[in-house]
Amino acid sequence: MAIILNRRSFFRQSSALLAAAEAGLLLRTASAADPDYVVAETSSGKVRGLTIDGVKVFRGIPYGDTTAGKNRFMPPVPLKWTGVRDALEYGHTAPQINANAPRADAPAQGEDCLVLNIFTPELGGAAKRPVMFWIHGGGFKQGSGSNPGNSGVNLAHNHDVVLVSINHRLNVLGSTYLGEVAGAAFAPSGAVGMMDIVASLKWVRENIERFGGDPNLLTIFGHSGGGRKVATLMAMPSAKGRFAHAIVQSGAVLRLTEERDAIEETNLLLSELGIERSRARELQNVPIDKLLAANVAALKKVTLKEAGESENSPVVDGKVIPRHPWDPAGPALSANIPLMIGWARTEETAFDKPTPEKMALDEAGLRERVAKRLNVDDPGPIIRAFRETFPNQTPWDLYILIASNHPRAVNTQELGKRKVLQAAAPCWMYRVDWETPENGGHMRSPHGVELPFVFNNVKTAGALISKMPTAYALEDKMSTTWVAFARTGNPNNPKIPKWPVYSVEKRETMVFNDKCEVVNDPQKAARLAMEKLLKLS
Repeated sequence: MAIILNRRSFFRQSSALLAAAEAGLLLRTASAADPDYVVAETSSGKVRGLTIDGVKVFRGIPYGDTTAGKNRFMPPVPLKWTGVRDALEYGHTAPQINANAPRADAPAQGEDCLVLNIFTPELGGAAKRPVMFWIHGGGFKQGSGSNPGNSGVNLAHNHDVVLVSINHRLNVLGSTYLGEVAGAAFAPSGAVGMMDIVASLKWVRENIERFGGDPNLLTIFGHSGGGRKVATLMAMPSAKGRFAHAIVQSGAVLRLTEERDAIEETNLLLSELGIERSRARELQNVPIDKLLAANVAALKKVTLKEAGESENSPVVDGKVIPRHPWDPAGPALSANIPLMIGWARTEETAFDKPTPEKMALDEAGLRERVAKRLNVDDPGPIIRAFRETFPNQTPWDLYILIASNHPRAVNTQELGKRKVLQAAAPCWMYRVDWETPENGGHMRSPHGVELPFVFNNVKTAGALISKMPTAYALEDKMSTTWVAFARTGNPNNPKIPKWPVYSVEKRETMVFNDKCEVVNDPQKAARLAMEKLLKLS
């Protein structure tokens, strides 16, 4: 039987052992010397994966052809093959320039990046398992669906679900709007990164039954930029009917880039590269490193106009993305989709990391920092509102709470409110208050703190966390809750208190901590003050 090698040579057979290490597991049925292969049929061709701890793992399955050359800035193109294609290694990460150095074992970058990974307890069979479709974070400009921390082995093994994770085009490759300068063929270019996700959803719905999943019980969920992508999918006509439930984790987005601003960004990019507007199609042939560097340089000249706006966001082009996803109201086309949405209490410590100097902030420094963060002359009203909500906080802690709220938490609550006002499907709101002991405990509840709990990966979450019985107890509660929502569209289960649906009147919010509890409008004064500042009320 012919074997088609994956599109890059990275881990080879030893990748099975590395993946097991990522998930904190021992390989019971496979080894580098004697791997336990498993073959699945798909609409694109046959794929060969590995069994890890009883879970069938397929990595780097293409759901589309390369996005290089003539396919750059164009809608994704399907791909088929003959024979059996190895799905043993993670596929290419989308080209990007990272703020931090990549992991030593990070998959290589490449424009041949339309790939997905599947973790399933069993192929085919009569069981119809929930499908949890993970969309990675990193804004719209960086990140990867092949992060070891988001390995789906434990989730699939412990909860009998199918976990899918994907890569797709990012940054300049995923959202450069060329319709105005390069003609009608390039009209969708400002949203091709999101079109990739829709293409991957289409592939999964066509094939997931062969991997033991139920295509009609598919939940899209994502954190940070992944949450933004989930919120955006809910407003895309091409995504309608492709998922049953949605979870937005610390990634609420109300508005995206408008066409006039996208045109300005494209002009800056062309200028950086010395390409005239009439020759804009030449962007398809610019070496990728040069294109990425020019994008970074161009974005330095762009002023983001709204709180929470993200660089390289998809473009509201009137067709692929007809309107701002959640402004001025929720999108009607996903009104019937149940939503779970939330944030972490002190998100900002992941970005503004505590140091002794920062934690020594005084009142004058607090006022200065808040004024700059909120772009206001008088930060007094906001500071007073947050003191009322969060008493006895140091100036540094109060600043972190304000920065975590602006705009991440307030947009989360606003999106939830707009979902409730649709009165078509329920919404559940949460906040994560659990504080990590890592880094001296000063990070408190940083951006992404919930991820190892959701993915059942606490064992590899950190040297201190992995030794905490309370962390494993919360892991059990949170992973069970996420799976319950994926299975039924309702997160309630015996391991947490009764969780009421979110309402505009009571603002019922599940607070995840060592003790989980529902609190009505847990930061009301702060919320009202921030809504007034951002003119959301």
